Amino acid sequence: MHHIKFVLLVLLILSVHYQSLSLQHPAIDGLLHHLDSLRPSSSVQESAAKGLLQRLIPTHSHSFEFTIVSKDVCGGGSCFLIENCVGSRGSGPEIVIKGTTGVEIASGLHWYLKYKCNAHVSWDKTGGIQIASVPLPGHLPRLDSKRILIRRPVPWNYYQNVVTSSYSYVWWGWERWEREIDWMALQGINLPLAFTGQEAIWQKVFKVGRSIIKKLAKGSVAFAETDSFSDARAWHDSRSKEQSFSFVLRLFSWHLIVSFVSLFPVLPSFSGNVPSALRKIYPGANITRLNDWNTVDGDSRWCCTYLLNPSDPLFIDIGEAFIKQQVEEYGEITNIYNCDTFNENTPPTSEPEYISSLGAAVYKAMSKGNKNAVWLMQGWLFSSDSKFWKPHQMKALLHSVPFGKMIVLDLFADVKPIWNTSAQFYGTPYIWCMLHNFGGNIEMYGTLDSISSGPVDARVSKNSTMVGVGMCMEGIEHNPVVYELMSEMAFRDEKVDVQKWLKSYARRRYMKQNHQIDAAWEILYHTVYNCTDGIADHNTDFIVKLPDWDPSSSSPHGKDSYVISTDTYETKRRFLFQDNSSGLPKAHLWYSTKEVIKALRLFLEAGDDLFGSLTYRYDMVDLTRQVLSKLANKVYMEAVNAFVKKDIESLRRLSKKFLEIIKDIDVLLASDDNFLLGTWLESAKKLARNSDERKQYEWNARTQVTMWYDSKGVNQSKLHDYANKFWSGLLEDYYLPRATLYFNELVKSLGDKKKLEIEKWRREWIMMSHKWQQSSSEVYPVKAKGDALAISKHLLRKYST
Repeated sequence: MHHIKFVLLVLLILSVHYQSLSLQHPAIDGLLHHLDSLRPSSSVQESAAKGLLQRLIPTHSHSFEFTIVSKDVCGGGSCFLIENCVGSRGSGPEIVIKGTTGVEIASGLHWYLKYKCNAHVSWDKTGGIQIASVPLPGHLPRLDSKRILIRRPVPWNYYQNVVTSSYSYVWWGWERWEREIDWMALQGINLPLAFTGQEAIWQKVFKVGRSIIKKLAKGSVAFAETDSFSDARAWHDSRSKEQSFSFVLRLFSWHLIVSFVSLFPVLPSFSGNVPSALRKIYPGANITRLNDWNTVDGDSRWCCTYLLNPSDPLFIDIGEAFIKQQVEEYGEITNIYNCDTFNENTPPTSEPEYISSLGAAVYKAMSKGNKNAVWLMQGWLFSSDSKFWKPHQMKALLHSVPFGKMIVLDLFADVKPIWNTSAQFYGTPYIWCMLHNFGGNIEMYGTLDSISSGPVDARVSKNSTMVGVGMCMEGIEHNPVVYELMSEMAFRDEKVDVQKWLKSYARRRYMKQNHQIDAAWEILYHTVYNCTDGIADHNTDFIVKLPDWDPSSSSPHGKDSYVISTDTYETKRRFLFQDNSSGLPKAHLWYSTKEVIKALRLFLEAGDDLFGSLTYRYDMVDLTRQVLSKLANKVYMEAVNAFVKKDIESLRRLSKKFLEIIKDIDVLLASDDNFLLGTWLESAKKLARNSDERKQYEWNARTQVTMWYDSKGVNQSKLHDYANKFWSGLLEDYYLPRATLYFNELVKSLGDKKKLEIEKWRREWIMMSHKWQQSSSEVYPVKAKGDALAISKHLLRKYST
């Protein structure tokens, strides 16, 4: 009797708890209900989930039974349930997975495969999917308990940054998109940004000639989304009419499958930013020129977008037409639209009334196009321009729309959250996001303690308005451990014991448990993957972003003085550190390199046991690269200190060592398919329909990862190396010649006993960079060569002595 009473009490407590979870988002209840009404039928969602299973594990297509259930089963929210299938195991279903949507079913499948079968799902370029540990059909592990029930503590799991489409997705075909959508569903992502193909929508909206479209679309393919967030102005148009039609067809397919599995895409909307050509078409329109955005000399060809004043009736007309055109193309598949009017651009006035009027106009345009529209806005402007966005300005924008009709992405909450310094965005619903990556750089980096606890702290805080978690990286396909843990936080009601979780992660990722690997990951957790210095990790390692500075006027520094910046952190536009002609360059280092070398030794000791694992090989190559790159930073600083001391022999020796490290890293990266420049370039060329497009696309691909468009004379683009990559081919043919030119000038300066001709180097390097970008004669490999384990062991021995 006492046992029954206890069980009833527990059930009552749980019922109250889960009801409270379902009722803690009153601001968006109406939105959630309306989105539920847009979902396809249960049978369509179940079928979509079965299609995902067929693509993931075709041998087990009959081993699982999928069923859509009501939210009432979950206490009013979203959840998935995993149960044993009753009856014969044979060739029929063994495990039943139920969920409130197709995404929940996919998440439940992933949870079962991870925690019952030790499987692992990763991006192909980070080692791919590991399902060898999944038992054969008829032998799947049974649950020890009656069922597993996992509820979402917050409604949404958001995905993407407004620039991810350029840094990562730009050259994808449908096959790659389908794998990404499957990955999203398995990770529980139910609110992805959908920017791909919007140029074709704009063409239909404006219905103007090709000459105007070149400016309206603003788009070289590889920079399209960078251009779209109100900063850059014009660029080389490289997308044909037929290609734009191809993009919109792909986008339609994207939206179709997303809708079937019940992910709600976030579509773009009109922000007020227009090309200068619009002034000629509408000479009476109230259009204001905005400020310069990171250009060399404010050249009007590249900088300074134009803003159509929200008071102008044309603003509403364009915004409404754009939304309606999307609805016409795709149907009403979502009510959520992204708009970032002042992302990295300061408004022309700080008057709250003006800011409020702009916000109201943005929303009015959305709502006239879709009466149920909700505005989703990146909160990056509140970090990047915090001097402008004070409480009055923030409130003016956040409160310019009806309550519940705006959602803010706390974009950088993993490092510099805004929710806790703005009274929960002054009552506006927000999503706790991890930014993590800039420019798609390749760098082992993470804040595991922050992401394992930050979303929970925010959700349970007083007067919390948090309605989701999100991943807003600028580029994907790196640091899989970070993204797997962050994805799980969409289903975690409590903080995660990271050290315990990592042991489970390593076992899944490499198909077996290994003591050396466990010890290595413990070190990595406390070093590489636990950055706490508050600095955004935009890779500034000297190999991939050689400092543009003149050390002639500098005084000698200690050999380790470069390693840690003590500067107060404040994001400024897109820079972490700015070039300084007389100051000391800084490369971000937040951990003990000696400890990480220990982790690498342990990794390599496990090589004979694990080398058959592609995921192990990827991590081993990446870790070796990380160690050598940080070593190169140290060697660089020793070399320039030798220059300052006028020690030419040491300068020769150290510069030779720096160049040798670049060559060795290139050989290392060539041993794994996932670190090849050729893959990027060939995917760009494959998308082209003719020789002109092929040449233009390759130029786009080369330019995006090197020096951007506005370099001039002796002035490199301020965003040179913004999207730098550690790729074999890029190191050998781009970073190595640059560093060689630089150190040759240093040696020549000491040898001739003359002042360093830094401008001569800059001029020569800019010319060489442009020549490499325009070249299309080299064909870079798309397949790895060499024994990665043997190369890593050799390099560790070579540079440890």
